[in-house]
Amino acid sequence: MESKIMPKVFGWMFIGLIVTFATGFFVQSNPKMIESIFGSAWFFGIIIAEFVLVILLSARIRKMKPTTARICFLLYSFVSGLTFSTIFITYEMTSIIFVFLVAAVIFGVFAVLGSVTKKDLTKIGSFLLMALVGILVCVLLNLFFHSETLELVLSIVIIIVFIGFTAYDVQRIKWLSDSNAIPEENLAIYGALQLYLDFINIFLELLRLFGNSDN
Repeated sequence: MESKIMPKVFGWMFIGLIVTFATGFFVQSNPKMIESIFGSAWFFGIIIAEFVLVILLSARIRKMKPTTARICFLLYSFVSGLTFSTIFITYEMTSIIFVFLVAAVIFGVFAVLGSVTKKDLTKIGSFLLMALVGILVCVLLNLFFHSETLELVLSIVIIIVFIGFTAYDVQRIKWLSDSNAIPEENLAIYGALQLYLDFINIFLELLRLFGNSDN
């Protein structure tokens, strides 16, 4: 099943990215829509919806019907695109495209590494999860301290962590495929979600570090 599942995973991931970027681009071209999203309680509703959809897909993926899983993934991609619209306002389009390509190359290299390595990355996954918790704590603390130095360090650490997650997630998807732990169609969506999140986080932090402001 492994040879069949990975093209499906990357195919759905690509579809998710297209939905997110297309939604963000459309929203940024509509000032009234921007105002209604970011100037009201709708913004918090969108953030909550993102968390709910991720938790729902992760917790219920084994029992979901394939069609339901696909709808949830596409809905998550769309909702993420609503908040993603800010990058098209903040950064130059050429900068966004360049950073996207750089992120794609980095992501691709470590996805291949996770696919071909014989080393068990399970322990690395546990370490990365702990590092992610530490990052979340630091991000919350920096809401009070507003340290630019800490922001820079966090961006670099986040990139490293999600590069690691990319290799780990690819290997885990292969293991889940071999073990038949999740139905194939659902695994394609679950894997696409995990790799989508890895790529988006790498892209956003690279953009934060190297993107040229449009202002």
